[in-house]
Amino acid sequence: MNFGIAFAPLVGSHILWAAIVAVAILVLVLFVARSRGAAIRALALALVVLALANPSLTREDRQPLTSVAVVVVDKSPSQNFGDRAKQTEQARAALLERLHRIPGLETRVIEAGQADGENDGTRLFTALNSALADVPPDRVAGIIMITDGRVHDVPSDASALGFNAPIQALITGHKNERDRRVALIAAPRFGIVGQSQTITYKVEDHGASETSAQVTVRRDGEVLQTQNVPVGVQQNVEIPIPHEGQNIVEIEAAPLPGGELTNVNNRAVVSIDGVRDKLRVLLVSGEPNPGERTWRNLLKSDPSVDLVHFTILRPPEKQDGTPINELSLIAFPTRELFQQKINQFQLIIFDRYARQGVLPMIYFDNITQYVRDGGAVLVDAGPDYASQFSIWHTPLDAILPAEPDGEVTVAPFHPRLTDLGKRHPVTRGLQGSDSDPPHWSQWFRVVDTVNTSGTTVMKGPDDKPLLVLSREGEGRVALLLSDQMWLWSRGFQGGGPQLDLLRRLSHWLMKEPDLEEEALRLKVNGHNLIVQRQTMGDSVADVTLTSPSGTTHTVKLEKTQPGLWQSTVATSELGLWRATDGKLNAMVNIGPANPLEFAEVTSTTNVLAPIAKATGGSSRRLDDGDGLDVPRIIAVRSGDTYQGDNWIGLKMTDASVVRGIGVLPVFTGLLGLLLLLGSLAGTWAREGR
Repeated sequence: MNFGIAFAPLVGSHILWAAIVAVAILVLVLFVARSRGAAIRALALALVVLALANPSLTREDRQPLTSVAVVVVDKSPSQNFGDRAKQTEQARAALLERLHRIPGLETRVIEAGQADGENDGTRLFTALNSALADVPPDRVAGIIMITDGRVHDVPSDASALGFNAPIQALITGHKNERDRRVALIAAPRFGIVGQSQTITYKVEDHGASETSAQVTVRRDGEVLQTQNVPVGVQQNVEIPIPHEGQNIVEIEAAPLPGGELTNVNNRAVVSIDGVRDKLRVLLVSGEPNPGERTWRNLLKSDPSVDLVHFTILRPPEKQDGTPINELSLIAFPTRELFQQKINQFQLIIFDRYARQGVLPMIYFDNITQYVRDGGAVLVDAGPDYASQFSIWHTPLDAILPAEPDGEVTVAPFHPRLTDLGKRHPVTRGLQGSDSDPPHWSQWFRVVDTVNTSGTTVMKGPDDKPLLVLSREGEGRVALLLSDQMWLWSRGFQGGGPQLDLLRRLSHWLMKEPDLEEEALRLKVNGHNLIVQRQTMGDSVADVTLTSPSGTTHTVKLEKTQPGLWQSTVATSELGLWRATDGKLNAMVNIGPANPLEFAEVTSTTNVLAPIAKATGGSSRRLDDGDGLDVPRIIAVRSGDTYQGDNWIGLKMTDASVVRGIGVLPVFTGLLGLLLLLGSLAGTWAREGR
């Protein structure tokens, strides 16, 4: 309970001060003149001025508040190395038992630093700020952190903490810990497909004296090179970029001889996105036809495609007597395209092309070899494919997946997906394909074939092959046995998904990774990992999933749609995840490629020492070589130092909250009247003496 005096003047402050000055002058004159009764007159005047000031006696009923101490327990992945987790739990139990003995102290315990797929590194102070959000700064007694010392959000100075209390850091782990890590110096994010990128790295050893280390470099799980490199010296490695999308490069150093703290940071990961400079496509139209513009519009609308298009308007056999110097047609550069520069194209499209003497047979041999070496050919066939001038009657018959029988079926029909087409990524889920008949327009012509090989993904009337895909050597071939695709692009009977189908088809031919028939993929969705298996088969094998820390578990996949199986796995670790089903492999990185949490894993007192010293606290090891030693805790009322050889201190505060207030005005009511009348009566009595 506290007592005090408060003033609530009855007049303005300038009037009150004027009255005080006037009374002071009058009292001074009385005493200088040695007037009789000067003292009692001065008292009476002072009481009048005091009445104008309106004093009140106040009483406050206060309740003391507890001081708050926070124990921050580091639960980051690096705390699982060695016996740090055991040290942490023992220290926590001892601290809580001692803190509960201190009267007037509230203890809060928070666990922080867990990897959540979003935050990189151990962030104890971020969690501490959240825990103290409802605590006034003057109630904070101190912070005790149980950690390995690798904290990545330490404030630059004590003023940024928001409170004035000691930080005591108790460090787990041991002195002279040994560890090796691969540190990235420079790594590219993108690379042109077909070119190489340079990665700069070095191997660092902590607590070891090795001079060299064996380093293995892998790309997408494939070993590129293995060599011994000097420790602590920057190294450059050239990485070829063979495909679009993610190219995951691993640089792994062999473990330290005699063991080390962990092998998890012996590997650095770089994800390089492969991008194509330009996709060069050669489109050869045998004659002007309605479908020609469909192909041209599709390929010209893609900025990544460099299109070379020729339409044969005047076959060599056409003789009408027109002089050569009067022809405005461009000569077809067959030798340049099909002999000198054929390997510069990623895709060759024959649109309604028939043998007209334009291409010599030797060039068809070149095209066949081009496909087997990794190129791609698409034949958009019409009645020309069934004629005696069909390109089947060329060396291309060795790679084309269907032989024409010389007949063409002319009848209305809806193109439909085959059972394999419903699974194939080129045709799976085409808009309108899920209804019967499909929700797209009819076609009216299809070339009849025999001896079909490859994979038939679309069919025409009487289940005749309509779209056939095949692989030849390292390359790919697609055969579309109707020239009616333009009906969809013109919107006939509502049209159809021609752009989606042709885009997928051309990208499959150019080996787009997302359109592979057999593929195992890992995708990240928030805190979850999606394991996805694309297959043309009826079933899939279980997948073995390996976390960045090396733990494995088996994942059973469920069928979500034809040809696609997947499962979702909750994750809590940052880093490189791997999956395999025994045949296919996949990798994906969650969070940063090389998390701060595993960059340096040896325990240290140095990181937290500056902020602890600035607050009067300390940073010390729990085990200094003689076993676990939890320091004593002392409640300190005042001082600048809160630590000693075997003790740590907490700053106990005097914070309180007001529960009630009593106010007694002195010059109000009978009491004030008696004081004033008494002073006047005393003056009269003295004057009448």
